[in-house]
Amino acid sequence: MRTTVSSRGQTAVPAEVRRRFKLTGNSRLEWIIEGDVITLVPVPADPARAFRGSLRGKYSVAALLRQRARERKRERQRG
Repeated sequence: MRTTVSSRGQTAVPAEVRRRFKLTGNSRLEWIIEGDVITLVPVPADPARAFRGSLRGKYSVAALLRQRARERKRERQRG
């Protein structure tokens, strides 16, 4: 997708992008510059709430306890 920058330095966010990322008139965007590349990232209104639950299913208390038990066993074997 392409947009044009106006003489006032403004550009429009295409409707497809607004729908996909649920951007509204008050949405905030972060501009990240790395060398010659510009990346535009939507910033959630409440970043903590947006992050909440993002690791669900990846880690469980039981899995973490099993991993810790394996680490302790290896430490004992090494001496």
